Order: sequence, then structure tokens, then C-alpha cells
Amino acid sequence: MPKKPEILSTRTVAQSRLFRVEAVDLRFANGVEVEFERMRGAGRIGAVIIVPVLNNDTLVLIREYGVGLERYELGLPKGRVEPGEDMLEAANREIMEEIGYAAERLTPLRALSLAPGYLGHRTQIILAEGLYPHSAPGDEPEPLEVVRRPLADLEDLVLEEEFSEGRSIAALYLARDHLRRRDAESGTR
Repeated sequence: MPKKPEILSTRTVAQSRLFRVEAVDLRFANGVEVEFERMRGAGRIGAVIIVPVLNNDTLVLIREYGVGLERYELGLPKGRVEPGEDMLEAANREIMEEIGYAAERLTPLRALSLAPGYLGHRTQIILAEGLYPHSAPGDEPEPLEVVRRPLADLEDLVLEEEFSEGRSIAALYLARDHLRRRDAESGTR
């Protein structure tokens, strides 16, 4: 593995309520010095994306407006991990706010980066099982549409135009494979 570049300096060049943009001056092992920019959020794990599975075979998705694409997008519940909040607490809070369920079992599957070349942010994928009705007020500007889809329809779902977010797609495949391995080990399904 190559030697990591030396960080010569870091300075904030812009900041919003959610992110800050940093200029990072680096010196690589071959002596080349360059400036990169990166976006930073709060904390090492800044967000969670939850795969809620109802009755072991039904996905609970949401349809919400995505201003980046200027359209409604089908995806998984997700949100920030608030300061002082554990990622599993954040996951349960988000599904209570967004889909009206809480989970008896929350299993962290893995953390994903989005664009590690310039984005210092990781999202933890959480599998939520043993769902039971439990709502909490959220911060969404409008009610979210809750959409149920059979987990068995995953291959068709990921080809739908309105289901395009990479984190949601990766999370569903990771959750499906986790459930298959677990079922194979226990001899169920």
C-alpha cells in the first residue's frame, strides 16, 4: 500500500448549516503538492439509512421530494445522526418519524462512503426488523408517502426510474444477502 500523503494545512473555505468545505494542501510521497477540496459533515458516521423489513418479506419504503433531482424519489428512510445520539437510536427515530414504525431489532450492516475523493461522510446501513406501529413527529416539510414492496421484487424495484439513489440500492442488496445468509445458517425459509 502506498504511503499516505502528508497534510500540510487545512482551512475552511465555506460553511452551511449541514456541511463545511475545506481546502486541504497535501504533499504526496513523490514530492508533488496539490490542493484538494472536501466536504465535511458532523461526526464519523453522519447519517443512517434504514432497511425496514415487515413480516420478514416486505420492504417499507418512502417517496419524498429530492431537491437535487427536482422530483419525487422512492427510497429508504434515512437521516442524520444527531449530536450525542447513537446510530441505532438515530435509525429507530428516523423510521418512527418517516414510516410510523419502530423496530425490535436493529442490525448495523456496514458503513458506506459516497464519494471519498471529496466527501468526508459515511452512511451506516441499518437493517430494521420486528417492526411495530409507533409514530413520532418528524421534520419533513410534507407527509411522506409510505410504500410497501415485496423483498422478492428487489430486482424489478432497482430498475425503476424513481428508485435511483445509490445508497438505497446498495443497502437493499446488502440487507437481502444478510437475510439469506442468516436464513441459510439457521435452516429457515
